[in-house]
Formats: sequence, structure tokens, C-alpha cells
Amino acid sequence: MSKDTIQTGKFVSLTYSISDAGGQVMEQSDVPVSYIQGGEVELIGSMDKAIAGKCAGDSVKMKIPPSDGFGDYDESLTFTDNIQNVPPEFRQLGAEVQMKNDSGETKTFYVSKIENGRLTIDGNHPLAGKELIITIKILEVRDATPADQQYTVPTGQGQTIN
Repeated sequence: MSKDTIQTGKFVSLTYSISDAGGQVMEQSDVPVSYIQGGEVELIGSMDKAIAGKCAGDSVKMKIPPSDGFGDYDESLTFTDNIQNVPPEFRQLGAEVQMKNDSGETKTFYVSKIENGRLTIDGNHPLAGKELIITIKILEVRDATPADQQYTVPTGQGQTIN
């Protein structure tokens, strides 16, 4: 019996880790991520393209530039103010702040620095601007079943898994 290879329409299950260029693990998924290859789900850094043709048990290591990962770091998404102007519940590193723009769109910012009585929030993803090393372990490759359709997204509703 031949092993199934990753190709359009196949159900794929994998785990991955994302490290910075220095080897520090920044994000890790030990819980399997599952999707149907070639569907509307797009994996970060085009991981789905990098593993095409691979089989269960294979590992793939790939290097991706910021533009293919979490984007370039955007200084315009950081804001600093006197800590006294910030509500007490946000006066801690890592605090999550939801902000709306003039169009009513909500974006998550995080408190990234508190220094000299000033607090900085940052709307960039923590991995923005970084070259990343992604290590992928393919756990399962098989024909997709009707029950697997939960791993697809309706046309025009594409999403990125990261």
C-alpha cells in the first residue's frame, strides 16, 4: 500500500513550531492543526505549499521573511502616553486593549512597555518584522470525508491559521 501524499483535496493534520532566526521558539502548536489541502484555509508563510507532495511522518523546515509571515513591523501601530491617562486595568505588560478606528473596525493592541511613567501599546503581531523558521511535522494525510468539511471555509471567507 502506498502512502498518501499531500495534494489538493486531501485531509492533512500537522503540528508546527515557529522560531526566530536565533532559534528561540516563539510559537508552538502541539495540538494538531487540520485542514483540507487546496481549500480556502491558508496556512501562515505558505506552509501548505511547502508540504505539498509530502507524506505522514515527514518533517519540513522552512525559513520565511517577514512579508510572508506576520508582516513588516509598522511603527504607526504603536502609541505612547502618560500612564496616568491609561485606565488602571491596562497598566501591566501584556494587557490586551481593544481599539476601534473611525470605520468601526476593532484591532487588538498589547501593552508592550512601561517606562518612566509612560505606557506604550503596540498593534503589531509579536512576530511582525521577524524572519521565522517554521518546523512542520506531518501527522496524517488521507482522503477527505464529508465530516471533514468543517475544516473548510465558505468561498470568499478565507482565513489564515497561525
